[in-house]
Amino acid sequence: MNDATSPQHTAAALHHSLFTIDTHVDFPWPNPQSPAEETDRCVDFGKMRAGGISATVFVAYVQQGPRTPEGHAASGAQVESMLRTIHSFAASATTIPAKVAATTSELAANHKAGVLSLVPAVENGYGMGEDLSRLALWRSLGARYLTITHNGHNALADAAIPLPALGDAEALHGGLSDLGVAAIAELNRLGMLIDVSHSSKASMLQAAEVSRTPVVATHSCMRSLCDHPRNLDDAQLDVIRDVGGVVQVTSVPSFLKKGAKIEDVTVATFVDHIDYAVKRIGVEHVGIGSDFDGGGHVQGWMNTADSPAITVELLKRGYDRAAIAAIWGGNFLRVMKQAEEKAG
Repeated sequence: MNDATSPQHTAAALHHSLFTIDTHVDFPWPNPQSPAEETDRCVDFGKMRAGGISATVFVAYVQQGPRTPEGHAASGAQVESMLRTIHSFAASATTIPAKVAATTSELAANHKAGVLSLVPAVENGYGMGEDLSRLALWRSLGARYLTITHNGHNALADAAIPLPALGDAEALHGGLSDLGVAAIAELNRLGMLIDVSHSSKASMLQAAEVSRTPVVATHSCMRSLCDHPRNLDDAQLDVIRDVGGVVQVTSVPSFLKKGAKIEDVTVATFVDHIDYAVKRIGVEHVGIGSDFDGGGHVQGWMNTADSPAITVELLKRGYDRAAIAAIWGGNFLRVMKQAEEKAG
């Protein structure tokens, strides 16, 4: 078989023809490396171009700390500095053009022009503290979603993984707090998506119920395949389907296989979780969020340049172009668009 007709070549050609978005990528703080330059990180612009990734959601992640005015103020200031830094990444692009995209129309325009898109987001509502006005500031800086918790309960909601070192019991609010309900209403008003990754089951179910737009899990796996508190069980998957949301499968080894390290998991292990979700809730509710540079990577998909390997595996399992396009970006674009249309 000649290289031009090999399955890998066919898959690569298909992959590079698609709009693709990785919905959750971290970057180091407080000493960020600009992805405009070649780096040793999992994601930079060269790797995005090589891997056929049209858009990357870079997250302003803040670690959970004490639920105090001082803790909230420091973490809110960090979020805002990180969001501005994402803009500086785009501004520093030279060889490979990149722009911040805060709307679906900007994503489409960038893709048509061959420009990489950087989508800002915020991970952990801890940075909001008790000040709802911060959400509008974050949206003005381009943020498209808020992961309402990280590990550890915050003022908005209970987390899937409490932090006893911060005084956490199993639950603090029994799901969402009253402030959390108000925050979701404000996120809806602003056109920002509600990310339920890291949230407790009660928080996730309540968020899905009160949000006017579909909730998303931007970097989660399937609990039926790997019993980890960060993963979603079948009832949670069903709710995501019922509200029209998406679960973006992630590549963190311990979420893919119980107790796994990087050497224990492969692209096939990762796509097993995609398969499970597709069979349970339908292909229109499944996508991809690597959590690169935040703990995500598997053998064969060690950085974003390796992304065509996912498409190779999906083709091998019988997914057609339409399904692969939906998984790699179409589904997440749909819910982003719905959030935009229902804003205000």
